[in-house]
Amino acid sequence: MPDPVQSVTAIPPCMATMDVMPDGDRMTVTVWGELDLGSRRLLPDLHDILTLSGSGIDLRLDAIGFCDCSGLNVLLDLRLRALDEGKTVTVRSSGRAVERLLDLTGTRELFAAPGPHQDGVRPAADGEHGPGAADDRELRAEVTQLRRAMQTRPTIDLARGILMASFGLSPERAWSVLVRTSQNTNTKLHHLARDLVGTVHGGTLPEPVQQQLAAAVASTVPRSGAAEAGD
Repeated sequence: MPDPVQSVTAIPPCMATMDVMPDGDRMTVTVWGELDLGSRRLLPDLHDILTLSGSGIDLRLDAIGFCDCSGLNVLLDLRLRALDEGKTVTVRSSGRAVERLLDLTGTRELFAAPGPHQDGVRPAADGEHGPGAADDRELRAEVTQLRRAMQTRPTIDLARGILMASFGLSPERAWSVLVRTSQNTNTKLHHLARDLVGTVHGGTLPEPVQQQLAAAVASTVPRSGAAEAGD
């Protein structure tokens, strides 16, 4: 059986392209194609673009047809680099694939454009004074969210690798199985991934989850099954 970890960590060719347009002190980056494991190859260029910008990068992701946790990892890594440089990365627009992933992982707010405070100043809590304290609270909350997202991403990627190895699925089909099972069982994606990884060490999935997982896997392979029957 192939090693699931190796299946996830091998970097395939990049299936995305991008265009850069300066916009004041920021850079607008429009990306087309698919954001998957291969999109890590975009990071060196994105880091250079970030460095050249005055305050950060605005992403236009409307033309992304597929995005999985590996693609989200690229955005999170870019976000971390921006924090180190005192800059920001925002998702100005996105298609269904990216929207769904941001919602499932709870990372949408990490890439939201900062809005102006009401009347220009956010009210300070007891013991805090002025907009500096408000900015500090926002930054702490953002870092907490970012750390939470980065803690769950290896488990999700490993769960996808397990599905790939167990059922011979492509990365895209394995991701589809995870998302569909998560939605049909009303289970958070990282909780489902954690339970699935646990089965490798003797754990079991609840019966309803097993049924939905089996149905999701079956729905992804009708063509291959038909092809094998015809051979």
